[in-house]
Amino acid sequence: MTRLLLFAVALCCLCQTAYASSRIKDISDVNGIRENQLVGYGLVIGLAGTGDTMRNSPFTEQSTRSMLLRFGVAVPQNAVRARNIAAVVVTAKLPPFVSAGERIDVSVSSLGDATSLRGGTLVMTPLSAADGNAYAVAQGAISVSGLAAQGAAEQLTEGVPTGGRIPGGALIERELAADFNQVAELSLKIRNPDFSTAAKIADVINRYSAKAFGAPIAQAEDFRTVSVKRPKKISASRLMAAVGNLNVEPDSPARVVIDEKTGTIVIGAKVRVSPVAIAHGNITIRVTETPEVIQPLPFSDGETAVQPSTEIAIEQAGDKVAKLEGPSLERLVHGLNRIGLKPSGIIAILQAIKTAGALQADLVIQ
Repeated sequence: MTRLLLFAVALCCLCQTAYASSRIKDISDVNGIRENQLVGYGLVIGLAGTGDTMRNSPFTEQSTRSMLLRFGVAVPQNAVRARNIAAVVVTAKLPPFVSAGERIDVSVSSLGDATSLRGGTLVMTPLSAADGNAYAVAQGAISVSGLAAQGAAEQLTEGVPTGGRIPGGALIERELAADFNQVAELSLKIRNPDFSTAAKIADVINRYSAKAFGAPIAQAEDFRTVSVKRPKKISASRLMAAVGNLNVEPDSPARVVIDEKTGTIVIGAKVRVSPVAIAHGNITIRVTETPEVIQPLPFSDGETAVQPSTEIAIEQAGDKVAKLEGPSLERLVHGLNRIGLKPSGIIAILQAIKTAGALQADLVIQ
């Protein structure tokens, strides 16, 4: 693990010069251009006996009766006992600037006690947004990657058979009204907010606009937002196509991220450590119980007894003392590896360095 970390650090430093800059469209988003969540409730039919049980899922029977009633078929209450129907929740994402008639993918998840949706077909299901309006209608055969098989004495389940997808399963019926090209001012939202990054983005855009339009058009509003005024002789789409391809060297905070569950350590390139001496030792105390059975002498009135016997051994490993000083990421990681530590030991040391005030970075523990 530590060798892999050293290799990743070395590779990162070798490629730092070539890949230090990023395009503006890769580190920011245009405010207002986003996806919208859609959700709907529907029925899946055609299951091979793996659907909901009507006793445990009464809403499935009620929905089935309502659907049949719309088709002119009246079904008495408690008359539906088929196991080839399942109630599901359908979710999808409505992309920005989508038009009526386009198709989007949908996800289907079981709501009742169905064991598998494999082989099922989703019946026409309206998908609504947070405003309550239906923007798409989903229908089609479900693609399920998981499977489930059950016999008299054994049950096998692989993946999640109660969820699936329908590629292109939803048809857009209503589009969101938007006239992007007439927007007078655009707002760029930085994905990793930083004042330096916001200032650099504004400077790069202004250098471009000074040559193309003869005036600056960008201003850093705060550490997250950069406003861009659209010149009258260019559309917003053309402007974002040109601005989005400009290169910027984003600034990143000094941060160390630790995942204690997996032992993963990610150290940012700008992390620094003040001079500090570290001694890390692992003490192992081993207690061994070997009871001995004592037999009485022949022809005596004694009784068999058990005499306890305890052996205690103490071992101490990793008792090296090292001095760490991190003017660069390579030297910091090299100093930690020089002590001969595993990732768990490095995590403990980084936490202790932060407590001592020598780690000049944010320590994020997940």
